[in-house]
Amino acid sequence: MTATRMEADTLSVLDRPNSYIGKTVPRPNLDRLLQGRGQYVSDLELPRMGHVAFLRSPYAHARIVAIDASAANRMPGVIAIVTGRELASVITPWVGVLSHLKGLKSAPQHAIAVDRVCWQGEAVAAIVATSRAVAEDAMEKVAVDYAELEAVTDMRTALDPSTSVIHPSLGDNLAFERTHNAGDVDRAFSESDAVVEAEFVFGRHTGVTLEPRAVVADWNTAEARLTIYQGTQAPHMVQNIAALHLGLRDAQVRVVCKDVGGSFGIKVHIYADEMATYALSKLLRRPVKFVADRVESFNTDIHARDHRCKGRVGVRQDGTITALEIDDLTGIGPYSMYPRTSAIEANQVINLVGGPYVTQNYRARARVVFQNKNVMCQYRAVGHPIACSVTEGLVDLAAAKIGMDPVEIRRRNLIADNAYPCASPTGMKFERLSHHASLAKLLQMMSYDALRTEQATLRRRNIHRGIGIASFIEVTNPSAAFYGVGGAKISSQDGVALRLDAQGSVICQTSITEQGQGSESLTAQIVGSVLGISMERIRVMLGDTDNTPYGGGTWASRGAGIGGEAALQAAKVLRRNILDVAAAILQSTPAELDVVGDHIVDASGVRRIELNELARIVYFRPDTLPPGIQPELMATRHFVPRQYPFAFTNGVQASWLEVDTETGFVKLLKHWVVEDCGTIINPQLVDEQIRGGVVQGLGAALFEKCVYDERGQLTNANMADYLVPMSGDMPDIEVGHVVSPTLESELGAKGAGEAGTAGAAAAVANAVNDALRPFGTTITEIPLTPQVILTALGRI
Repeated sequence: MTATRMEADTLSVLDRPNSYIGKTVPRPNLDRLLQGRGQYVSDLELPRMGHVAFLRSPYAHARIVAIDASAANRMPGVIAIVTGRELASVITPWVGVLSHLKGLKSAPQHAIAVDRVCWQGEAVAAIVATSRAVAEDAMEKVAVDYAELEAVTDMRTALDPSTSVIHPSLGDNLAFERTHNAGDVDRAFSESDAVVEAEFVFGRHTGVTLEPRAVVADWNTAEARLTIYQGTQAPHMVQNIAALHLGLRDAQVRVVCKDVGGSFGIKVHIYADEMATYALSKLLRRPVKFVADRVESFNTDIHARDHRCKGRVGVRQDGTITALEIDDLTGIGPYSMYPRTSAIEANQVINLVGGPYVTQNYRARARVVFQNKNVMCQYRAVGHPIACSVTEGLVDLAAAKIGMDPVEIRRRNLIADNAYPCASPTGMKFERLSHHASLAKLLQMMSYDALRTEQATLRRRNIHRGIGIASFIEVTNPSAAFYGVGGAKISSQDGVALRLDAQGSVICQTSITEQGQGSESLTAQIVGSVLGISMERIRVMLGDTDNTPYGGGTWASRGAGIGGEAALQAAKVLRRNILDVAAAILQSTPAELDVVGDHIVDASGVRRIELNELARIVYFRPDTLPPGIQPELMATRHFVPRQYPFAFTNGVQASWLEVDTETGFVKLLKHWVVEDCGTIINPQLVDEQIRGGVVQGLGAALFEKCVYDERGQLTNANMADYLVPMSGDMPDIEVGHVVSPTLESELGAKGAGEAGTAGAAAAVANAVNDALRPFGTTITEIPLTPQVILTALGRI
């Protein structure tokens, strides 16, 4: 027997008859992608389309003395060669600042450099031709006269009085500084039984997406309208910014985002070459296409995680952590990235260090400095891996200092599962987390005691294996407190519009986007569960500012928690509207009816009418309906968190690995993750998101680093020299869950897209140090390359 309408409206969506929530179901877009029917920007061809190649500076810092394009202009197939000064008449520069990050500053940045280049790879001219090949050939004929300037490359000396200032108008190379002081830190340290300190060094790295950044801009002169086809995580943000700097209204810009081959935060920003492509289309009155090649990607895709963080921890002999202190220094390149800014990562580090632990004595400073290197900004799990690595590294060092097991010191200091709601020393509000339940589940999954026994046995045979543990929290479901409060027009809400069509199927338009994480699937599962219809009848449309509700898109693990809740609320309204019509047709009351299995059923579960028949009557025979009945088979709802600025998730990871002390190579043997992301919509999608995130974290721990020389030259901008994790390098990754739904939404979902990345590097670093403990050495630098390990062991 099915529930009545009134009962069904009070049921959790998880308890609805035939609910898809919590079930693994195939992705709706799976067949299309597997058959090679994906629609990527690189595949797009438009009439009269020009292809742009950007001439990029070979210097990290130089004045542009002169540009001679006369020879290139004479080449067949060349449409135009445009300099920064010429393009500046079409598109205005921008400054990446947020008002709530007090003191954050940056210089105006142009789509193409006008007088001066500030990093190796900054564009100095655009060559538009009938093909990319012709544009590249012509680019070789463009002569640029540079006057090389001193390059600021070392963040440690960027603020020295003797170091040149990249932007003299700003006064110095300090982009942002924040300090925080909670409790009585000095007294806590003085009363500690032991104080341990270390400097943690993180290698600058980037997201190597399968599909590079790509855009086609098409200015329609007749309509005075620009259509932008782009792989982006935030279409409405792109619409607003393109309109703002091109002197257009938002309604004059349409952004279309179809399939995207990976983003990881790389494609949530506004890049100069993309802005230049929009402007070129408007200037030349024709479509213009830009697709970055792999070298361009390494030189111009945002980098992340270039930090040097000094940390101290105080601890009593009983394991109680008394105080934490950090001093974080990071270099962000010559500009603060627009519009999200490059100070967010350092700000997040301050917010998140020590997050899982009870300690209230916490002092922190973060300094963000300009450099003549590629711009740094938000990348998957913004700031989380830095904060987690520093925190968990210090906790392990404290445990070793007092002779306590790493698990036990965590057990004694993690915030109790019954202590919520509570706040961190930085004022972050935690609704409900599950550190202890997660740790207990992890220890059971990995058979911790048995691994310790095995480790001791193998050490006697000169085989050095290590266990690393890392607890973490993750920021998800950001509200307007993240960007809107600072003046950035990045929507914190998302919307979903639903329509029952004339065949009894549902058209679902959502403002979240799909980059491979399963947005289409989770949306269809939620809508199908609430409406009581099969997923085969649901078509999800996303990534089109002309056809989807206004929203923020997909970033910060917000797709399920915010977009999913909007889908649930819209589906509830549409369901009520359907039952109102059904009651009129069946001469019943809505409370006595429900929708189950694509049919209207009565209180006994008997099928009364199929949805396609109901739709036929509404759309083609409304004359048969009783007077006064005006069916409304559409519904739109938006959702944004209100009570909490963020929905925090938590989890814990463990790494089991072996270090070859003769070669310095690390062999990953097994990795475990326990994650609490609230309500799980599709277990397979969640687990694969977590595994993918772990792999990126393992890449940071062992392989990935953008290597610059003293002149600011990126020396490994290719797939031969920049190492990424390969399948043969990866261990089995076992994922488990604890479920603590957020009460801020009916769905209860938080986020899971970045959790794997947040803790993986810390777990590996702790495991390597655990393996090397008999040698009396500690490494606080990643990536943990063989050279780093052998140097620490004194072998090289």
